[in-house]
Amino acid sequence: MNKRVSIFSFKNAVWKYYRAHARAMPWRFEKDPYRVFVSEVMLQQTQVDRVRGKYEEFIKRFPDFRALAEAPLSAVLRAWQGLGYNRRALYLSGAAKKIMREHGGALPRSEDALRALPGIGAATASSIRAFAFNEPAVFIETNIRSVYLHFFFPKSPPEAPCPPPGGDPPSEEKKVSDKKLLPLVEKTLDRANPREWYYALMDYGAMLKRNGANPSRASATHKKQPRFEGSLRQTRGAVTKLLLGEKSLTESEIRKALSRHDSARIATALSGLVRDGFLAVASRTGRVAYRIRDEGSLSSSPLPREASVLSSAAVRSG
Repeated sequence: MNKRVSIFSFKNAVWKYYRAHARAMPWRFEKDPYRVFVSEVMLQQTQVDRVRGKYEEFIKRFPDFRALAEAPLSAVLRAWQGLGYNRRALYLSGAAKKIMREHGGALPRSEDALRALPGIGAATASSIRAFAFNEPAVFIETNIRSVYLHFFFPKSPPEAPCPPPGGDPPSEEKKVSDKKLLPLVEKTLDRANPREWYYALMDYGAMLKRNGANPSRASATHKKQPRFEGSLRQTRGAVTKLLLGEKSLTESEIRKALSRHDSARIATALSGLVRDGFLAVASRTGRVAYRIRDEGSLSSSPLPREASVLSSAAVRSG
């Protein structure tokens, strides 16, 4: 660890860059916790540029927790197309239902309540608390990780704008774990303005990667992205997209429509999508058919009307 970097000089460098080069995002400084929640789920595994284009469309289609909770899964999945990792759309739909039923339509503030929502882990719960409520929650994500590795575990002098690209990544035993980074994140956290401090860290990390550096290679969490072409994930996405345009299809009809996909992988995808709650099995003229599972929307169980305005009333500070 580079002990020559003072906390003051580190924070000064990050804030200085941010004040000159802050990125404009439609969800930044958003006062509706619902919109922050949606953006954080979208950003879990998708690059910012892809989220920009889909976020505003999604919010227009589902402006609050009530609208999202009452929407059929097929509508949510259609709006999600292009973001990948459809499981997040399923979780988002489930979280909206749970928030309407258990929290009166208001996004909960506590970490425990947030982590009880479908698809929300420790890091996402903390990022939601920081961005929706400006609370000094400690978390780490890819760009933040890059900044701390760049300054405190450098492969080149920390005063350089970016470490030089290229070279072999460190061996596994020399890689830096998040357990080593999280105390630094907590120690340097701007507790008076955590929301904007995290924006500043993310923008600095994005700059490092844009300029050719990849400090994350020094992280113990760094893994090469698995190949998408020919993967089960690709087939699951293709099956979901196909069924969004059909009432139902048999497995043979799906195989015919997706002829470039391996038949065994289609069968595996179908069973997985049924198990995960995306698809329902139906009978069509005595044959097994598959369709998007739209049961479970809140439209069949009316909620008190005042719940629909709570998400916008429970605004975050700042």
